[in-house]
Amino acid sequence: AAAMLRELRRRWGSYKYRFVPWLALNLRRQRRTLRYVPESSQDKIIADEDVFETLVKTFKALFINDFSRQADILAMLPEVKCQYLELLTVEQKRSKVNSCNHQGQHVFSPEEVLLNTLGFSVGRDRSSLVSAGTGVFVTRGSVPKGTVVSMYPGTVYRKHEPIFFQSLGNPFIFRCIDGVLIDGNDKGLSRSVYRSCSRRDQLGPFQMSDESWLTATLQNPLAVGQYVNNCSHEKEANVCYQEFDVPGHFPVELKQYLPNIVYSHDIESHLRCVVLVTLRDIKQGEELFSNYYTVVS
Repeated sequence: AAAMLRELRRRWGSYKYRFVPWLALNLRRQRRTLRYVPESSQDKIIADEDVFETLVKTFKALFINDFSRQADILAMLPEVKCQYLELLTVEQKRSKVNSCNHQGQHVFSPEEVLLNTLGFSVGRDRSSLVSAGTGVFVTRGSVPKGTVVSMYPGTVYRKHEPIFFQSLGNPFIFRCIDGVLIDGNDKGLSRSVYRSCSRRDQLGPFQMSDESWLTATLQNPLAVGQYVNNCSHEKEANVCYQEFDVPGHFPVELKQYLPNIVYSHDIESHLRCVVLVTLRDIKQGEELFSNYYTVVS
């Protein structure tokens, strides 16, 4: 009975930050854990252009690292292929200088690609908070203030779209300022819905989203944001959520690394993503902590 009670308390500890009545009762007492935003347009820690640049830079590095698997995509994009061949040549020259392996392209793990590209890597591990379960840590390198350090993966639901059954007992639903919801649960019904939508939207060799965050082997190492734990009085927030709508000119060959997909295929709008941006410099070994909700005042 004691073990069951502890488990219920742990689940409630994770879920309460998304429970509207609890929020209403605790707004005044928990002001330190809230991020007040005067207007939706001001909900930006860094510019959208900086988010775009970071994602494209990281995804291009992942694409080049996995170049041998991109043949079908590049066959459809001859101009893009020439650009990547030039980038690959530069990368191979750099690798030969730094490595004794001269037999073809050296393939790095996604975490190594992230480290080589942005100067840090992140990963999931047991949280430093008691009974908090999994957390996210800076595993190598260091992260400067104002840097995209991870992404919140999941299925994107617009207002009034059906999410009732997916939300039952689900602590991974993130609410955006405009009411858009992102279901970052990698298990159960949520997992099945994401995979179904992802495969529905695939266009020939072009994948419009990344399914690997549903597995233990990540293709996009940034897609761990759903496991970032909420801050507390002892552990202040060092990252903050920022909404980002993927623009229409986002490179189609790189969409395979986006860990989000829309639930309704027929809606004409930009894909909503949520990134986590550092509020201060973060060193190797530190756990990431953020706020589970934003209050627009």
